[in-house]
Amino acid sequence: MEENMELEQLKQDRAEYAVWLKHHGYNCCMSVLMAYQDELSFSEETIRQLGVAFGTGMGNMEGNCGALIAAEMLLGLKEYEWKPLHAKAREVYSQFLERCGDTVCKKLKGIDTGTVLCSCEDCIRAAVHIMEERRPAEQA
Repeated sequence: MEENMELEQLKQDRAEYAVWLKHHGYNCCMSVLMAYQDELSFSEETIRQLGVAFGTGMGNMEGNCGALIAAEMLLGLKEYEWKPLHAKAREVYSQFLERCGDTVCKKLKGIDTGTVLCSCEDCIRAAVHIMEERRPAEQA
């Protein structure tokens, strides 16, 4: 019972809830998507299916970070109104790049350099914070 209360409190901070999910069986992409499950019309299983291929970024660390991919997915799910979202997607991408130092999973994790630019947890936090900052003032 107490654990459920703590989890409900944790859900109040989407970024920290997403990090918690990362440490409880979800990959980076799934964690960010699951932090918004209450606003999406998807089951937990569907969210897992959507995010499963992006656990090590796109292309098995060769492409964009899974947390960034989830933020871009959320952008489409929450803001699509029958017209392209290219400019908004570029904003999300640019903000993630500025906060994390890169967008490519392998570079963020320092695979080739040995220098981690941004941990998975901080990439997840960045993606959630970017999406939270996009909320209209009355929803924030």
